[in-house]
Amino acid sequence: MTIADAPPVVAAAADAAVRWHPGGSFRLDQTMFPLMRGNADPSFAAHSSGFWMAFTAPSGPVTLRLSGGGLGVDSFVDAQAWGPGADDAIAGVPRLLGADDDWSAFDDPAFHATLPRLVTESRRRNLALRLPSTGRMVDSLVPTILEQKVTTLEARRGYRYLMYRYGTPAPGKAPAGLLVPPTARQWLAVPSWEWHKAGVGPQRSATVMRALQSAVALERLADLNSTQAGAKLQTIPGIGVWTAAEVVQRTHGCPDSISVGDYHLAAYVGYALTGQKTDDSGMLELLEPWHGQRQRLVRMLYLSGFRKPTFGPRMTVQDHRGH
Repeated sequence: MTIADAPPVVAAAADAAVRWHPGGSFRLDQTMFPLMRGNADPSFAAHSSGFWMAFTAPSGPVTLRLSGGGLGVDSFVDAQAWGPGADDAIAGVPRLLGADDDWSAFDDPAFHATLPRLVTESRRRNLALRLPSTGRMVDSLVPTILEQKVTTLEARRGYRYLMYRYGTPAPGKAPAGLLVPPTARQWLAVPSWEWHKAGVGPQRSATVMRALQSAVALERLADLNSTQAGAKLQTIPGIGVWTAAEVVQRTHGCPDSISVGDYHLAAYVGYALTGQKTDDSGMLELLEPWHGQRQRLVRMLYLSGFRKPTFGPRMTVQDHRGH
């Protein structure tokens, strides 16, 4: 993995820029997809010009544009950044794009031979996938807490409402409407009635407040390995195994964490691997032979195109904003 200076024409257009060479095939869309909170995520935009993100780096807010990728050893990604946090954002590009994501154990012939055919075929077609690592704990934790025990539709609707109320315009050259998520201090200043208007119940909003009381210590978890970070997160009341797994999958590119307690995952894995629905304990039993690589296996299942049967009850959408 190497980083080379961006061409002058690219560097001149931004406060900081770099061209990153992954050293092999790279799919930018597949890598970025888990970081988006739906197609209407106010802090993330997928355009023909590339993928745009807005966030707060240690030195300040930043807009980051990523473009490129491709097949073969000559693939590259161009990164441009605008705003006070531009240098920090550019320094974090390799980690963000999965420079540390090592698939060698998963692709080892002996290990590979134990995988279900659905997974091996999916891996053969998706060699350019990397697991991203943002290293931004607060930005990953807050929307994940909002997704606890509600439908994706409810959670993303509430997140968008709060982003439009408390997010700030992305700096520099950014698509219209791109917003920087609130900082920990800004989240802590959200009054109770605004959480209510967003459809976020008191249990979830209280969990956000508890977690962000120690935001500095929370961000330091990015320096731990994913197992340690996940365990530390679960010491915060209101954060369990599902929330911790969803966070470290994004912040650490964790190759193994499984979202136990997810409304759909256990059934999906059961149908994909056995043709039968299963629960969380059954899912963990099915995945145990591949412990250490379970998240990679699940990503390959998703990319295989397999869809589980859709019969059965759906989780009801709740809306208490008018109460």
